[in-house]
Amino acid sequence: MWAQKSCVVNIGRAGSSRYHVVARRSGYWRPGSDYSSLITANVSGRLSDGDFVVVSEKAISIAKGQIVDEAQVEPGLTAKMLSRFWMRWIWGYPLGRLCHMSQTTRSRLRQYPVKEGAAHKQLCLERAGLLQALRHGSEGGIDVSNLPYSYAALPLSDPQGEAEHIRERIKCETGRKVSVMIVDTDKTYRLGSRNYTPLPRAAPGITAGGGLPIYVVCRVLRCRRRATLLGYAGEDLDVETLLDIAETANRARGVGAGRTPWHMAERFGVGLTEVSWEMLEQVAHYPVVVVKRLR
Repeated sequence: MWAQKSCVVNIGRAGSSRYHVVARRSGYWRPGSDYSSLITANVSGRLSDGDFVVVSEKAISIAKGQIVDEAQVEPGLTAKMLSRFWMRWIWGYPLGRLCHMSQTTRSRLRQYPVKEGAAHKQLCLERAGLLQALRHGSEGGIDVSNLPYSYAALPLSDPQGEAEHIRERIKCETGRKVSVMIVDTDKTYRLGSRNYTPLPRAAPGITAGGGLPIYVVCRVLRCRRRATLLGYAGEDLDVETLLDIAETANRARGVGAGRTPWHMAERFGVGLTEVSWEMLEQVAHYPVVVVKRLR
């Protein structure tokens, strides 16, 4: 039997509804993995009509082979400046403090890897633009955590289509009518009566884009933050409830081998670009989380 972790939480306005959250361990999804089959195998026999199946966007991106080896990227002058100056001196000092980052995070940013960082920033500039590349991480949804060597995962081009595809696959395989959510750990922020994410794409009801300015404003104001819903297929619910479910599933999923490349390297006792596929496969991963409404 696969290992799993579960809990009961209150979600909704004033904790109006109770949900049972179940995250079942899955093997690491390498490029080429049949993720649709892996998802249905993970949830088969454990679903009821009305459940929510929450899937990590990055896990799907990796399985689809939407990754780039940054060691092959040639950085330009702007990328080099971002790596050597912007990340170390701006994020590491005034901007990091302004955004209420921890002392540990700011210290790591002051030691941002110049060579590898420049290649990463070049990829971000090419794929997402300057306002995204100015961020300190998850620029444009490009993610390097829980990936080996110098690989970076690109965001899904059609998360809504992925959610619909997975929902239909689950219905055909199990006969259950569920809701499917594609979620990114990068945050959506509640500002006033609206929800914003710095990411370039999000589900309806969330204002996406803006990159650095949105991130800084929301962090400075300490806005409420939750995992970002990218694609959704299922029961018609308000965006606040969906974001609560997304964040709850995200917390149950955990951080895999580490929240950042620094955490991964420290965990395995290797350099920043020396984590291997085999090392990642030693760690518990929970790309699929099932959230059940208790009736």
